Amino acid sequence: MHETASSALSAFDLAAILVVASALLGYLNHHFIKLPHVIGLTVMGALAAIALTVVDALIPGITLDDWVARTLEQMNFTETLLQGMLSFLLFAGALHVDLDRLKVAWLPVLLLSTVGVVLSTVLVGLAMWGVGLLLALPVAPIWYFVFGALIAPTDPVSVLGVLKEENVPASLQSAVAGESLFNDGVGIVVFIILLGAAVSGNDFSLSEGARLFAIEAGGGFLVGLVFGWIGYRALASMDEYTLEVLITLAIVMGGYALCSYLHISGPLAMAVAGLLIGNQGVTYAMSDVTRDYVIKFWELVDEVLNSVLFLLIGLEMIVLSFGFGQAALALAAIPLTLAARAVSIAVSTKTIPAARLTDKGAGRVLWWGGLRGGISIALALSLPPGETRDLILAATFAAVLFSVLVQRATLGRLIEKLKEDHALAVEDGTPTVH
Repeated sequence: MHETASSALSAFDLAAILVVASALLGYLNHHFIKLPHVIGLTVMGALAAIALTVVDALIPGITLDDWVARTLEQMNFTETLLQGMLSFLLFAGALHVDLDRLKVAWLPVLLLSTVGVVLSTVLVGLAMWGVGLLLALPVAPIWYFVFGALIAPTDPVSVLGVLKEENVPASLQSAVAGESLFNDGVGIVVFIILLGAAVSGNDFSLSEGARLFAIEAGGGFLVGLVFGWIGYRALASMDEYTLEVLITLAIVMGGYALCSYLHISGPLAMAVAGLLIGNQGVTYAMSDVTRDYVIKFWELVDEVLNSVLFLLIGLEMIVLSFGFGQAALALAAIPLTLAARAVSIAVSTKTIPAARLTDKGAGRVLWWGGLRGGISIALALSLPPGETRDLILAATFAAVLFSVLVQRATLGRLIEKLKEDHALAVEDGTPTVH
């Protein structure tokens, strides 16, 4: 009976369930729990998943957790995020990045989102491989590097909110946003390449991997430029805000669909198109009225989708399988991903003098503010079913939940401490007075 009910849910029903649940839990969090919005939704989603599991264990005949699991499976979190939500989130995030400020930090951003991602993937893979050997886990070495790739992308959404509240220099905000936008695309490309090698069982070829990376990343970059330029020309040819909002939607949906068809990087395409529209388009192709409507529309899309995304992250805990191996690997994943992040930042921003970040304390903010989010969860859920997937999924959830619940919650305090120690400037360049 439950299976029939679940299979009868339409796409609209699934969307309605998510939006209503996000609104209800967001309301309860705002009035009673008062955690930051995304943290509150993640916590409440996780608690709801745990509560359903406990109720089902205590009351025979109740299978609510099975119904929720089947509903989430029908919803296909991976497909929903990677082929739907991600295109909107990346475009919306790129709209707010100041290209002039990003140009100043272009080299560290480039290195962080390429060399940093690859280095983090390798370091996490090697370290987790070592842990796997100690635990005698039945996992082929290549899968640890797949985990390293899926945990490399960072989520700028909640971090940028904290940076703005704390009056962190705009140049640092742009560096954080730029790195996150591009390392999402690069991380997904690296993940796809490594996953293909892992699933096929063939030895990983560095030259073949580099060739595939160049095609996927380069193709995505070019599609983003083309769609961004076409969109800019279309916006500049009129002054009709409803149609211009529709054009921005067409850029996102059409561009991402084309990238999926061509098997190139849609995330990179959306980051590039969003930068073009958010800078050239907003400045030179829109009236004040249109600019206001476009920016507010995409801010609303960004907020709604992130509310749903972080609720889904919490709810997806219901699909986890717990055991000693999963728990041990999950606990090891937290410090290892943090350590790899620190090394990748140091190598990317300190080995080349021109790549050094000019803002004091920037490295520590980038390190602790490198939050993992829904992209990592979606990539882990896309792995083939089996014991390896369960192990990697447990490690992924541990790293993501730690970053959302601990790093995000304490980032503001870290910034305040850096200001007090005069190790971080504020927006106007003057020390903070306490």
